[in-house]
Amino acid sequence: MKRLPRTLTVFTLAMINVAAIGSVKNWPVTAEYGLSSIFYLLLAALVFFIPVSLVSAELATGWPQAGGVYAWIKQAFGHRTGFLGIWLLWIENVIWYPTVLSFIGATIAYIFLPELANNKLYSIATILIIFWGTTLMNLLGMRISGWISTFGVLFGTFIPGFLIIGLGIHWYFSGQPLQITFTAKDLIPQLGSVDQMVFFTGVILSLCGMEMSAVHAKDVVHPQKEYPRAILLSGVIILGMSILGVLSIASVIPQKEISLVAGSLQAFSTFVNAYQLNWLTPCIAALIALGAIGSLSTWIVGPTRGLLAAAIGGDLPPLFRSVNKRGMPLALLLLQGLIVTLLSLVFLWMPSVSSAFWILSALVSQLYLIMYLLLFAAAIKLRYKKPDVKRAYTVPGGKAGMWVVAGLGIISSLFAIVIGYFPPSQLDTGNTLWYIAFLMIGALLVCFGPALILLFQKPHWKKLLKHEK
Repeated sequence: MKRLPRTLTVFTLAMINVAAIGSVKNWPVTAEYGLSSIFYLLLAALVFFIPVSLVSAELATGWPQAGGVYAWIKQAFGHRTGFLGIWLLWIENVIWYPTVLSFIGATIAYIFLPELANNKLYSIATILIIFWGTTLMNLLGMRISGWISTFGVLFGTFIPGFLIIGLGIHWYFSGQPLQITFTAKDLIPQLGSVDQMVFFTGVILSLCGMEMSAVHAKDVVHPQKEYPRAILLSGVIILGMSILGVLSIASVIPQKEISLVAGSLQAFSTFVNAYQLNWLTPCIAALIALGAIGSLSTWIVGPTRGLLAAAIGGDLPPLFRSVNKRGMPLALLLLQGLIVTLLSLVFLWMPSVSSAFWILSALVSQLYLIMYLLLFAAAIKLRYKKPDVKRAYTVPGGKAGMWVVAGLGIISSLFAIVIGYFPPSQLDTGNTLWYIAFLMIGALLVCFGPALILLFQKPHWKKLLKHEK
């Protein structure tokens, strides 16, 4: 087969990263920190975002075959651990869906009746309607799914993001009242305070996903030189937009009133009300909802296709290999929908929509970060186990450089996992023991899932179906 030329430029790859990670919906969580959000965003970039980017690029260019995380971890630690890695990536997305769906529901509420944003029954209803609707659209094939994602990112992320930032800058320089102070002492947080560190898990989560775009590193003209430049450019754009967007929200909404699911719209409503531009609120709400639906559409099918590869390899019963005539993993998408439906009931048990949003986000973080621990460990192991495999991009500094970069990622991931078990005092999350138990039991059950599945594995699971031969 003729090898396709490498055509991606630094700018193109940077835009792919921005589209995959940059999102308006992540800003309210970080806005809880006020001015010190700048410190936390820069810290998260240094100890997590950059290590994930560089390590993923080396693994993607060394093992570019289908499977991604599954293939990389499998090469380092074997089949069972590889299955655990892709399982964690899939299931954390399943648990993440109700959080992004509650954000979409709250955003849509601002088009009609903003008070609905904190209504539990409304949140559950919109979660189910939007998720199942998007799932059915994905069943029509990747062409439809890709169109929704592209259109959503363009009109639903960049336009609302720049509007919120622009209005925030104008608010500051026009002398309007501010909810935070811009002094040097407010820039550095109280690092010894658990309350100050709890939301750092959410900051880390907002920068996850570079392992997905790293597969494009091999398509860069000079990957060893140009890929780090693309990472730097995308990092500057993502962090720059995040810092300005977060400060825009924190400047106009008191910390205790920031809604984790509707904070962006809260800020925008404050801006337009002050400037007598109320008619803009439904428009911007529709755009933000569109952007979130576009992101949702991408993630609904992406990790599911990874799990489909594991099913075809015999890790799941043959039922889960089934695809429709358009090549979409029908059985896995339906299973995913049923789990999301059950998880949406968490919104009934928690004291508020924001607290339900947070506890699900915290569980997602725990699972995603465990997967990253495997990823960083795999990168170190493969430097010793497979030193002769040609990598178009390698982490600089030889083995010592890999230990430093991947080590930073491991330390930051472990720290975020531990701190995630502390409920934030800014939110009413109910009984503390119940909160900790939910996260601990949830993480244990999910991590033991692959072992339990493989315990009951049958020989016929590995037999190829007729259409797969």
